[in-house]
Amino acid sequence: MTVTGGDGGDGNGWAGGPEEDGLFEGVPVPPMQRVATHRRRRRWSRPVKLVAVPIVVVVLAITLWYQLNSNALGPQGRQVVLVVKEGESTSAVISQLQKDHVIASSWAFKLSDVLDGNLSVSPGGYALHENQTYGSVRAILDGAPNIYPVTVEPGYMLSEVAARINDLPGHANSSFAKVAASGVVPSSFSPAGSTNLEGLLGTGNYLVLPGETDSQILQQMVTRFEQQAAQAGLTTQAASVLGLTPYQVVTAASIVEKEGYISPNMPDVARVIYNRLAADMPLQMDSTVLYALGQDGGPVTPADEQINSPYNTYLNAGLTPTPICSPSVDALRAAVDPPAGDWLYFELVKKDGTEAFSSTFAGQLANEKLAQSRGLG
Repeated sequence: MTVTGGDGGDGNGWAGGPEEDGLFEGVPVPPMQRVATHRRRRRWSRPVKLVAVPIVVVVLAITLWYQLNSNALGPQGRQVVLVVKEGESTSAVISQLQKDHVIASSWAFKLSDVLDGNLSVSPGGYALHENQTYGSVRAILDGAPNIYPVTVEPGYMLSEVAARINDLPGHANSSFAKVAASGVVPSSFSPAGSTNLEGLLGTGNYLVLPGETDSQILQQMVTRFEQQAAQAGLTTQAASVLGLTPYQVVTAASIVEKEGYISPNMPDVARVIYNRLAADMPLQMDSTVLYALGQDGGPVTPADEQINSPYNTYLNAGLTPTPICSPSVDALRAAVDPPAGDWLYFELVKKDGTEAFSSTFAGQLANEKLAQSRGLG
């Protein structure tokens, strides 16, 4: 059967509608019509490709960027100490990690929160390294702090410092005190043949890192003391002006630290010590008796003043055999360069630590009476 003319025809006997219409089932579609249909299909697929290809490229680029950052290509760098303060935000911690070159990108590290869960950091110190993998950084920060702070307060005896080191993991059994007495870490201020480091440990804050040995910690403290002594102007020449050795000046400074209480008193206390030494008077300082008793503060009784010890300056003339504590820079400065004056006595007269000085025993008795009237005697 031949179809001619009629609506929808093209005058050549071919159907006018597409095959999909189903109106002329079985009737062949001319080649021109098929090409048009295929072209329409290709025009629909191009926009999808134009969108999909860039998305894939971006995703691959982000993935590569993240992998390069998170895996920290290359070796670890120098050690970094991160101290997280109470109430500090995680975002601030991550920013500090980037500043310290532990991580290359804070943005990439924040992306790891999405992949591995939110980071939770406790206040404290953490030992890290430059150029660490995100996984290792997260493992350290998610755990407990691994750096331990130790403070050597002015006036601390070596035994007090040792007790604080002994409280740290891996530093028990009084090993610090044993190392300090061994002579492994010398001080340039020690007399020849002496291994006693009492008074020769620098004051201030220290951060004990994972794996640090007692000798390493001790070396830091001895080095800091020498820096502080230089800061105070303690040299062989400065000591010789006082008729003393540098070690004796340190010993005087340690007594100044204990007897002066606060910095404003210290220069005048140093002058009292030197005046008494020049007059061949016993120092009669309670702090030296307390040191002999192994005590840090407290009252000294008449019986205590009779204790048989070279550190008892009620019974022995001159300075103590060694310093009695670690002096502050202020105490060292006072001992190096005391003011002129003829004072021989001093007494605590105010609750804020203020002391009064006198050059006569009568003046001392008057200051003692004043202290008693204020509830300080």
